[in-house]
Amino acid sequence: MFQDLTNWFIDLGPRLHAAFVEGDRWQLYLQGLLTTLELTVVALIVGVVLGVVVAVVRTAHDQQRPGRPKNVFLGILNVICKLYTTIIRGTPMLVQILIWGFVVFASSRNKFMVGVVALGINSGAYVAEIVRGGLMGVDVGQSEAGRSLGLGYLDTMRFIVIPQAFKNILPSLGNEFITLFKDTSLVNTIGLAELTYRASRIAGRTLDYMPPYIGIAIMYLVVVIILTWLQGKLERRLRQSDRR
Repeated sequence: MFQDLTNWFIDLGPRLHAAFVEGDRWQLYLQGLLTTLELTVVALIVGVVLGVVVAVVRTAHDQQRPGRPKNVFLGILNVICKLYTTIIRGTPMLVQILIWGFVVFASSRNKFMVGVVALGINSGAYVAEIVRGGLMGVDVGQSEAGRSLGLGYLDTMRFIVIPQAFKNILPSLGNEFITLFKDTSLVNTIGLAELTYRASRIAGRTLDYMPPYIGIAIMYLVVVIILTWLQGKLERRLRQSDRR
């Protein structure tokens, strides 16, 4: 057993060289990591925009004053938003990615765009519930104060309610960003050359799967640790600003 362990360590050097150094393969990992980060940021922007719109629609519908006529158009939008969040949250992300990649955009060669659409729409459903919870958590008196100042519903949301809700939902949004970063590994199934796809290709060429996959696992972990640290630092600054 000791001899086997010794031989394993002796062979580890050439295996690491083949996986990361030979043919400048480290550059492929770097390109994959940059693509992963870019995909995460763009998809989160799409998800936040979509999520805020859905959250505002659902909150506006739920906060209609009793005894007054219901807004039919708002009711239709609310049903659409509820269907959207139910379908997206009720089906696996991998299945959604496959549908977008091989059904909806089967003829598209722009895999990055397909990845952004798939991840952004998926993220939007979860962001919508996060934002909706934050909006519902803001005291109703804040909205009434805005309207007493002559602000419309959208302006009240934009200038009064959403800024207050943002501080409450920041931890959840940070967690969503981290989750989305890790979930980008699923888009390798449609051929997008992100980090996991690069590692799979290199493993297929070297016929050695341990170094590439352990290597990208460490890369994902390091990025998540950095993102978690940045999130905590931002939260502390916001708490300090509240005390002032």
